[in-house]
Amino acid sequence: MKHIEIISASRDDASALCDIFLSHITAHPEYISHGEVQMGVGVTQYSGGFISKPSPDARQKWMNYIYANFDDSASNIVLKAVPNSGADDSTPGSASEQEIAGFCVAQITDDGDEPFGMLCDVLVKEEYRGRGVGTALVNRAIEWLRSKGIKDIYLESGLNNHAAHEYFERHGFHPISHIFKLA
Repeated sequence: MKHIEIISASRDDASALCDIFLSHITAHPEYISHGEVQMGVGVTQYSGGFISKPSPDARQKWMNYIYANFDDSASNIVLKAVPNSGADDSTPGSASEQEIAGFCVAQITDDGDEPFGMLCDVLVKEEYRGRGVGTALVNRAIEWLRSKGIKDIYLESGLNNHAAHEYFERHGFHPISHIFKLA
C-alpha cells in the first residue's frame, strides 16, 4: 500500500496539475465556481439557472493562474499529494515525474481588514478519493496559513458541487454567503 506525501509543487508540475484540473472540470462542471468564471477558466450560460463548462482557452488561463501562484511564493503555496512506497526514498524519478494524486492552492489575501487565507483549489483524482488525500492537503494548507499568522480561512465552491460542500462542512467550513451573477 502506498503512502501519500504532501509536498510543495513546483513550476515543473504546472502542466500535470492543469491536466488534473481540466479533466475534473470537464467531467464535473459543477466544480466551476465564480472564481473560475471570473478568471476565464470557466464560462456560464443562463437558462433558468447557470450552466457552467470549461472555456475554450481554459488551459492557457489556468496555466497563467498557477504560474502566478508559483511566482508569489511569499503569499501563495501550491501543494501536491504524491504517492510513495513509504519504505524508503528510492522511488524512481524526481518528485515532479511521480504521479500526482491531488493538489491544493492556498493564498494569503490582504484586501480585507486583516489578511485572510483562501483555499482556492482542492482537487483529488477520483482513484485517490476516500483515502484521506484531500484531508491531508487541506490540513497542510491550513497549517501553512496558520504559520503565516492567518486566522480567517475561506474557500469557494461551485453552486451544485454538493459532495464538496458536505466534505468541507465535515472539515469545519460553513457557508457564509452566496455569490450572484447578473444573467
